[in-house]
This record gives sequence, structure tokens and C-alpha cells, in this order.
Amino acid sequence: MRLVVRLGGSVVASPVNTELLGKYADLIKAVKAKGHEVAVVVGGGALAREFIGIAKELGLDMEAQDEIAISVSRLYAQLFLKRLGEAGSSKVAITLDDAVQCLSEGRVVVMGGLKPGITTDAVAALVAERLNADLLVKGTDQEGVYDKDPRKHADAVKLDTLSFEDLPKIFKGSTHKAGIHQIIDPEAIKVLKRHRVKLIVVNGFKPENILAAVNGEKVGTVIS
Repeated sequence: MRLVVRLGGSVVASPVNTELLGKYADLIKAVKAKGHEVAVVVGGGALAREFIGIAKELGLDMEAQDEIAISVSRLYAQLFLKRLGEAGSSKVAITLDDAVQCLSEGRVVVMGGLKPGITTDAVAALVAERLNADLLVKGTDQEGVYDKDPRKHADAVKLDTLSFEDLPKIFKGSTHKAGIHQIIDPEAIKVLKRHRVKLIVVNGFKPENILAAVNGEKVGTVIS
């Protein structure tokens, strides 16, 4: 299987959870050892949003704010890559061509942000499209996708399955803005819908959920 794993910054980086990052590195190595090809995209989390705020205070425009956030996500990606050791590529991939090259060398691809105007969700979707991935799994701070925000509504219901056509009805945000915090970014939805990449949204605080998704077990919310 060719797999893209999207590690939400809200999970591993808000605050930085070194124990969880280590568990993910070990899990990714185990998945690779089973013969799967893997790419990992890491988000910048609270620190990225903090730097976006600083950039705003300095009067920097949206593109500059995005560039700052990308640098933060790549810093986390570098940490993760170093922890992976020999299983990972020699450097953090900063283009889709880098990702292709890295995978062709039999290494785990690790990326942060890609370019201004898109979030790491959209990066993961573009990587999945370019690598012709079988599955994209996103680890978030929720159990999956709900019919409304479970942090604001006690009666929110988790949805086990969804179609890409259903997603715009559930999410309010439909345009990019620096630091957008939504369980799936609107740009990513467009890319996944275009290429029909299966997406599973899981609770990222439990790394074993990634393994469950790969093994076809019932977990999180399946979007296809």
C-alpha cells in the first residue's frame, strides 16, 4: 500500500509532544517494514499560529504569514525525520518532486508546508495525488468528523462514513486563510475529490489508529 499520513499540529505540536512524536516514528518504521510506502506531512500547530500572529502585528501580508508558518511546520518535520533515522529521507521534502524522488529511493517521505496559500492538509492531499496513494490518514484532536463542532455542541454526532460531496455542507470555511483551523481544509477536499483518494480521519492521540486504518479496521470517519 502507498500511504500518506497527515499528523495534525494540534496533536503533536500544541504543545510539542515528544513522546507521541517518538511513538509515531516507531509506528511509521513498523508500517514501512511491512512493505508499505509512506509519506508523512506534519503540521505547525499552535506555534505556527503564534508566529502568524507575530507576522500580522509586524504588518506582514497573508503570503508572508504563510511563509512563516511553513518554516515552523518544516522545523517539526525535521525533528520527526531525525527521529525516524535511516528509514527516512536525507532531508525534509520541500517540493512534490522531492517527495517522488524520496519514495523512489525506498525512504519515508517527510514534509511540512509546501507553498503560501495552502495548508498542510492540502499538502497531504497534493502528495497523495502526486504519489498516486491508496490512502490518506489524518490524525486530529477529535475521534473523526462530526455533524457539528463537538467542542461547542454536546449533542454532536460522529459520522462513520461520508462522501466528498457531503463535506462542504458540514464545514463553514470554504476559503484559505493563514492559520485556518478546521478538521479538513477546504482546498484539501477539492484535491481529494478530484483524485478520489480515500481519506480516513482518526484520533491522532492514539497512533495505533493509523495502523487500524491501514489494516482496514473500523476507525474514525471514512471519506470516499
